[in-house]
Order: sequence, then C-alpha cells, then structure tokens
Amino acid sequence: MVNPLERVAVRRPDATMAAADPTLWHYDGALDIEKLRAAHMSFTDTLESHGAEVIYVEGDAGGSADAVFTHDASMVTNAGAVIMRMGKSLRRGEEALHRAFYRSHDIPILGEIKEPGTIEAGDTLWLDAETLLVGEGYRTNRSGAKQLAELLNPLGIQVRSYDMPSYMGPKACLHLMSIVSMLSENLALVYEPLAPVNLLRLFNDRGIRIISTPIDEFEETNTISLNVLTTAPMRCIMSAGAPKTAELLQDSGCQVDVFEADELCVKAEGGPTCMTRPIKRSA
Repeated sequence: MVNPLERVAVRRPDATMAAADPTLWHYDGALDIEKLRAAHMSFTDTLESHGAEVIYVEGDAGGSADAVFTHDASMVTNAGAVIMRMGKSLRRGEEALHRAFYRSHDIPILGEIKEPGTIEAGDTLWLDAETLLVGEGYRTNRSGAKQLAELLNPLGIQVRSYDMPSYMGPKACLHLMSIVSMLSENLALVYEPLAPVNLLRLFNDRGIRIISTPIDEFEETNTISLNVLTTAPMRCIMSAGAPKTAELLQDSGCQVDVFEADELCVKAEGGPTCMTRPIKRSA
C-alpha cells in the first residue's frame, strides 16, 4: 500500500457517470461531465508528477456509472490479478472490463471470485507483503473473503477478516479503506469511531501509529477526507476540502498534494485511492 507507485490503471469519467440517476447510484446530486473530466485530469497529472506511469482502462463497463473507481473490481498480486465479484449489483459488468484489460496488457490472472462470493478491493488493505486485511460488510461477504484467502494462502499471504459497521446502511459505500489509509509501514490515518477494535489492537501490537481523522471532515466529505492515496512512504494525494486532515498529515511528516474533487469524489463517494488500480509498486 505504501511502496513507491510505479504503474497505475485509471479510467476516465464518461457520459454514463454524468447521466447516472443520483438516487439510484447514491450520488450527492447530478454530476457535471466537464467538472468530472477536469478533476480527473488534475488527479492524473498529480499522479504523473509523483512518478507513476498512468495507463487507461478503456472499453464497455456494462453500464456501470462507477467504473471510474478502478480500485474495486480487481486487485494485483506478484502472481497476477484477481478478478473480484462486485457487492454493489449495479457495478456487475466491471469484472469483464478488468479481465479484458489484464489480457490486453499481458498480465496473468491468478483467479476470480465466484458466486455466491462478493468482494470489492476497497475492502482489502495490505498491511505488509504477507498480510492482507479484509473488511466484511455490505460489499464483501464471508464467501468472497474465503475465496480470496484460498487464492492467496498458497502464495504465503495471510488473509485476516474484520466485521465492518453498518454506518449509513447498505446503499452507501463504506469500505475498509474508507476507515483506514496506510501512510507508511508504521503510520496509518484512521477514522477511529468506525474502526474494528481487533484491527486497532493489531495496529497496536505491530507498533503502527495512528493519526485520527477529524470527525467533522469525515462526515462533511462523505468519508473522502480519509481516502488518501499513498504514492510512496509519507507521500500522498488527497482531495481538497479537508484542511484539518491535511494539516495533521503534514505535521506527522507527510508530503501532501491535493486536487479539487468535490464533483468527482465527494458527490460520488469515491476518493483518489478508489480511482486507482495499482499495477506495480517497487519493492
């Protein structure tokens, strides 16, 4: 989660997203395509300034308005990609888009999550190269977490699952990565009121220091204040509109770059981490 980001896949916001019914997709109002495009371009420019090669996921997303959030429909391991099965039924179809993307870039596919399993990669968090945390909630069920563990255990990767809170209910997006963002191997940004107690205990046992994000900014930004993309240890990208959180990160020694993302991130419930599918991080 924190090694230098070398190669990352993104998808441009398109007309499907701009035309989406806000009530159906749980957006905070209708979206403006020009504002979406401007925000995404600002974000990808920032990614490139951090040294990442940006590649684009093109093609039919099966009608999913959320396909810009490329993090969720797959994940990448050293042995290949894992194709998820989306917990938000409206997003089904993104799996095929990601499968085609990996094939077109000669990236092997390690496996796929099958019915009745559901899992979105936003509910996964690498603590280190051998430990993957999974949040089980409305988007990720026990079968999905178990199937992922069966794929990763032979690689020497331990999968540890934690129950997620309900918070705003099944229609809202609350991933594990809505609650925790790793900033370095021993520093994490956490929204403590929703964090699983056993996860906090694990952090304490491993000597991982916690920065607690302000409650007001977490709520005002639809959780996006905590959605921080780490591009290298103690270097990150976050959306504008959470100055107290940014100041806390900077005071802890983080280099923080921000981009204006009210339209793309806050209104659509997906932050800079959600908009990236990391393909390669250096060791």
